[in-house]
Amino acid sequence: MSVHKSQKGYILISTNIEKEFERLKEELKPNRVAGFIEDEFKIEHAKAVIAESYISESQTKYIILGANNFNKVSQNSLLKVLEEPPKNIKFIIISPTKSNLLPTVRSRMPIVKGEKTHMIQEINLNLSRIDYAEVFEFLKANARVKKNEAKSLVEAIYYKATVVEKLILSASALQNFDKAYRLLELNARPQSVLAMILMSFTGEKNAS
Repeated sequence: MSVHKSQKGYILISTNIEKEFERLKEELKPNRVAGFIEDEFKIEHAKAVIAESYISESQTKYIILGANNFNKVSQNSLLKVLEEPPKNIKFIIISPTKSNLLPTVRSRMPIVKGEKTHMIQEINLNLSRIDYAEVFEFLKANARVKKNEAKSLVEAIYYKATVVEKLILSASALQNFDKAYRLLELNARPQSVLAMILMSFTGEKNAS
């Protein structure tokens, strides 16, 4: 996974953003590394990255952008500098998922897989026999989850249903999972999204 093979840098898919950043700082010594590690990467962070990239360097400088979420405006503002980096500048973007990044960003840099925590959380639910009371308890236990945690829970529910319990999901249930990711990206309430997913299993059971 040598960054030197890529002229512009690369996209690193990893859930351990801060750990990967620390590892890269060590790995890339003695080169200078400028890090922009955020929970949500916004337009002001993108402007700071662009400003940093135009500070001239005699040796290669690596600019590392890491975030759980990258908003579209910030990504669009980076397209030009990612396409044509200033002299001696290489970019590394760390994101937990490819889907966080616009296709126009993904097309500009190679994607490599980094360390990924086992995002498939343990879901203590029997989805084939779930009832409303269990749905309520689950929602109560996860009342304060944030967007990324909710995404992980949706992934975990899908994994539990299809891999662990080997359930055959209907077209509408599968659409609910796609819809869940879109809603979370649009900042819908995580609890509402989780409720939609779990209630579809009570419906599937009742329909069978």
